[in-house]
Amino acid sequence: MAIKAKHQRLVLLVIALVVLVGAALLAAWALRNQASYFYVPAEITANPPAPSRGVRLGGMVEKGSIKTMPDGVTIAFVVGDGKATVPVVFKGIVPSLFVEGSGVVAEGHMRPDGTFEADNLLAKHDEKYVPREMKDMTGEQARQVVAETK
Repeated sequence: MAIKAKHQRLVLLVIALVVLVGAALLAAWALRNQASYFYVPAEITANPPAPSRGVRLGGMVEKGSIKTMPDGVTIAFVVGDGKATVPVVFKGIVPSLFVEGSGVVAEGHMRPDGTFEADNLLAKHDEKYVPREMKDMTGEQARQVVAETK
């Protein structure tokens, strides 16, 4: 007995749907450890993640906390959010906007001793940022420069 064409399409649709859901579940399972969660210092000190888990720590670089280690490429600093602080170490080249009192997002993991070991630093500037070339211009001059570049 042959299956009607209407039923064949229905069976193919169900099979395609099952395959699609299976592929989505497989992708989600494969990426479960790749997600990088974002914490502020108060959250990460209250409930620290597992040392092997990759996370992001965001906050302000505390004034007077940036120290360069003797090797010349490792820095230690403290990130705070007004409620808590977290010591951070980073080995590598720091972004040019990375200064005391500025915002920073550090990607890495927590060490068992409570220090955050950063693999990557992202420095943030405030919303009042003005390019060096436009610093001494009036508002009208800046608008004219922007209009000329369009």
